[in-house]
Amino acid sequence: MKYAEVAVNAPGCRSTFCYAIPPRLDVEIGQAVWVPFGPRVIQGILVKLCDEPSVEATREIADIITYYPSLSSIQIELAQWISDYYLSPPFDATALMLPPGFERRTVTYFQPAGPEVDLSFLNPEQIQVLRFIEKEERVSLNETQRKFGISKAKRITDQLLRRQLVIKSQKLEKPRVRPKTVLYVEPAVRRHEVESQIAHLNKSRAYKQAELLEFLTGQAQPVPVSEVKKRLNCSYATIRALESRHLISTKSVNIRRDPLFHLAFIPTPAPVLTPSQQAAWESIHPVIASSQSPESSTFYHSEGVSKQPQSPPVFLLFGVTGSGKTEIYLQALTQVISAGKRGICLIPEIALTPQTVERFANRFPGRVAVLHSGLSLGEQLDEWQWIREGNCDVVVGPRSALFAPQPDLGLIIIDEEHEWTYKQEDKSPRYHARDVALKLARLSGAVVILGSATPDIESFHKAQLGEYQLIELKERITPHGYSPLPRVKIVDMKEELKAGNTGLFSRSLLAAMKGALERNEQVILFLNRRGTSTFIRCRNCGFVFRCPRCSVALTYHSVEKKLICHRCRYSIPVPQICPQCSSRYLSFLGIGTQRVEEEIRRLFPRARFLRWDKDVVTRRHAHEELLKTFRDHEADVLIGTQMIAKGLDLPQVTLAGIISADTGLNFPDFRAGERTFQLLCQIAGRAGRGVKAGNVIIQTYSPENYAIKAASRHDYVGFYHQEINYRRQFNYPPFSHFIRLIYTHTNNDLCRREAERMSRVLLEEKESRHLADLNLIGPVPAFASRVRGRYRWQIILRGRAPAQALSGITLPQGWTVDVSPVGVT
Repeated sequence: MKYAEVAVNAPGCRSTFCYAIPPRLDVEIGQAVWVPFGPRVIQGILVKLCDEPSVEATREIADIITYYPSLSSIQIELAQWISDYYLSPPFDATALMLPPGFERRTVTYFQPAGPEVDLSFLNPEQIQVLRFIEKEERVSLNETQRKFGISKAKRITDQLLRRQLVIKSQKLEKPRVRPKTVLYVEPAVRRHEVESQIAHLNKSRAYKQAELLEFLTGQAQPVPVSEVKKRLNCSYATIRALESRHLISTKSVNIRRDPLFHLAFIPTPAPVLTPSQQAAWESIHPVIASSQSPESSTFYHSEGVSKQPQSPPVFLLFGVTGSGKTEIYLQALTQVISAGKRGICLIPEIALTPQTVERFANRFPGRVAVLHSGLSLGEQLDEWQWIREGNCDVVVGPRSALFAPQPDLGLIIIDEEHEWTYKQEDKSPRYHARDVALKLARLSGAVVILGSATPDIESFHKAQLGEYQLIELKERITPHGYSPLPRVKIVDMKEELKAGNTGLFSRSLLAAMKGALERNEQVILFLNRRGTSTFIRCRNCGFVFRCPRCSVALTYHSVEKKLICHRCRYSIPVPQICPQCSSRYLSFLGIGTQRVEEEIRRLFPRARFLRWDKDVVTRRHAHEELLKTFRDHEADVLIGTQMIAKGLDLPQVTLAGIISADTGLNFPDFRAGERTFQLLCQIAGRAGRGVKAGNVIIQTYSPENYAIKAASRHDYVGFYHQEINYRRQFNYPPFSHFIRLIYTHTNNDLCRREAERMSRVLLEEKESRHLADLNLIGPVPAFASRVRGRYRWQIILRGRAPAQALSGITLPQGWTVDVSPVGVT
């Protein structure tokens, strides 16, 4: 008998399970199967075939889900690497690459066991539940729980099962998404018979049927039923009547739900490269050419008996904002496609998708696919299938697009590679798309291009060490040729206060905005906070309105007239009095994008403005509509959070105003300076990308901060040297690696005690394994010490290989592991 290792869809399972393969089943690696797991039957992915079982007793695979492998051998190997590196359950890693809507659970049902029995020995609660089941004939556990409550439903159904008064069964839930089908209709009689049939129908006074048959006969191909009903104003009964006479036939056709159907693309030829672009391309071109040759399908060391994958070619394209990095991406894709390979281009935000797709689809019309969570599940499934069938040359999307089933992968592009949105933080596996892309490239023989005007410190350090090949684009390209970067002015808001200016805007920014609007130019205003006021405080007793479930202040939103928690969305109406001392003197403190909008409306009543933050982009295609509206100059001022900082090309913007550069500067995170520098440079890069020169005004209470001063000079290299020295001094990445452990519980004391216990276990592990370079930071409460009613305590492991300390430890339920976190607050 053959055996298989299966990654099972059960929460928290950190290993695969061995199952016997029954003789009736023919399975392959990567295939989806149903397997028994305890009392349930659940999904699994077959990751390994073997002749001998890894355990003494095995159960048999119940059945197959798909008759073909859902994952390729490369995807299986990539999933195993993700599981090992990020210490995540194997199925969580494989699920990243499965078709959208694949996961299905088993549903538990109850039904009466038989005829009426004596119920005198049952208590009233048991009788109530049994009568409910008898009335419905068959009822799911979820329905029972909704009716009687979770704990009561489970307790009583277990009692009824023991008394054999009900029968329990399990059934798979319905698929979450199905192919979209459209019903088409066409004639089923020969053309020479049509006239006689129409005459017969008219004679029988079936005029609508005669009209329909005549219409269909004149069509060159089948017509959708919906179009027939609309054009002829006929009912479906008319169609059914003709079908019953065997005069017409209907058939269902699968239709692709194309997320780009509403957009029109104009094929555009490649422009002539500028000298700086040409120099960059001449460095990249030969490496791509050699990597696409048949004998270089994967990168291997030549020596040794067992071949091990070698690091793939990685380019760090370090180009100032507006220097033409996207054109280098397009040139590289053109070369890869001409060699019969395909590519993936990652972008940091869904907001950038419309702009990126437009540029790529204009160059490769009809050959671009898009994948992101903003699509409907049906659109995601159809795009996934379209990609798998080899119908597109390039896939565009945020981090999840990396796992598209793109065959013959030859190039992976990560635009704005410094962005921390490439790290998945909210669920397992907590992977970073850049690191996974490097592993995928190694397995598939692809080239990687990382692009940024402000590269991640760790990426630039690798380029300095020669692990990545550094390519620089130092000149900004505008419609009239090379152009200088925008002029940047730092305004010290302490001096503004001394001068009596207590408003949101400095005198310099107000004057610059007035001038830009008078010249019919566009303005961007950046503030990385939503809402109107950051919090409300009682002026009498100091009480601050906080979320009852999270350790954060509620933010005032004037549009909704509510206080809202930005972590769990808890909200209350704006209070009139302090609940602690009943005072009516409440102060609205701090500022957000809604407050900026209100001030702009007051100061510049004739200006047209848009706000772009999470509170606004809630509808489908909202990003596209906002971008198009602003690019078409239907608005003069764009107010936004970090969404507007990431790669938008807005050639009519001449002024970028940063309302507060201090927002993220004082976070208790060693990357706070780096993130501030990157945000400021990226926002500054939105100005002056057209014909006219750009200006940037940075408002700050910390004008001497090294990150702000470097950003004002567009001096990435100077900032890097100062930052890398700081990292080396304190042994922060890239000179060490971090693992963040977080324990959550509804009871703070229990949470603290478990964190302290785990800290002792880790220290013992450090001593027993002689991990001299391993340091523990904590346990301490997380920066947001309570979220959604659960307290959070954290431990940071720091060292060259901190995962060694966890290899022999089983973490209890409630712990999460974040390998190489992008934030340690």
